[in-house]
Amino acid sequence: MRPTLPALSVVLSCTDRYPTIAATLAHLAAQSIRERIEVVVVATSRVALALPDAAVAPFWGYQVVEIGVFDTIARANAAGARHAKAPVVAFTEDHCFPEPAWAEALVRAHEGPYAAVGPVVRNANPATAVSWADYLIGYGPWAYPSPSGEAPFLAGHNSSYKKAVLAEYGDRLEDMLAAETVLHLDLRARGQRLYVCADAVSAHVNFSRLRSWLAVQVHNGRVFAAARAQGWGWGRRIFYALASPLIPLVRFLRAARSLLALGRPPAELVRVLPVLAVGLILDGVGQMFGYACGPGPSARALAGHRRRARRRQ
Repeated sequence: MRPTLPALSVVLSCTDRYPTIAATLAHLAAQSIRERIEVVVVATSRVALALPDAAVAPFWGYQVVEIGVFDTIARANAAGARHAKAPVVAFTEDHCFPEPAWAEALVRAHEGPYAAVGPVVRNANPATAVSWADYLIGYGPWAYPSPSGEAPFLAGHNSSYKKAVLAEYGDRLEDMLAAETVLHLDLRARGQRLYVCADAVSAHVNFSRLRSWLAVQVHNGRVFAAARAQGWGWGRRIFYALASPLIPLVRFLRAARSLLALGRPPAELVRVLPVLAVGLILDGVGQMFGYACGPGPSARALAGHRRRARRRQ
């Protein structure tokens, strides 16, 4: 008998048609508790999505949330979270593939006193230096294998939350999801606890082409800084903008330690570290503009780069 409510709602956005999300849906269908999962697909329209019934048949249920044309994943994720029926909401992406125990591990961890639970992340396309640099910048603190434990922040776009916690943000939820590190910082400021679950593993496909990836680093940095600086006065914004050149050095040392901890061969270190350094410098440039000038067109630009990267994969 089907449970009255799902244990987990998984929000997956799609700006295109069903084939874009087919691989992620297949990985969700392979989950050990698939019959307790609600899939919430956020799309421009049901007709454009053309979702086959067979793709969602294994789950507790599904929804297609139509929001028209959207240019940021934050808008889609916020809409999906509001429609979710489960007490726990997880976000995933069309280029991120959860392993079979992922959902069960997240649900079990949420039985504890945690507002948010994040996975550890594998590099799904480790062939290039750009992919490793992108992976380390985005997911180095949770690189597989990482131990379980409380954490100051979790993997963006791929973590899970108690729905009641997200609902507390009301109309501000989209803004808080623009850069999830900002959401995590705010949760901790409110006394909430965050947890990394080593049994929840997901494989992430990273950027692998240098030219597009370099542009993405600037936009990522700008979106993060603009989200963090919401409500700040000009004095504090200018201080952080001037301090931005120091950020790449600190993050480079952390990312390099993460790569060393993964036991990669020395030749790979030589290939990856220069690319990593350049990417972090550009991220710092983006943060400087974000603190000083706001987000500009960066959120929309990021969505465009991701769509083009998917088509080339």
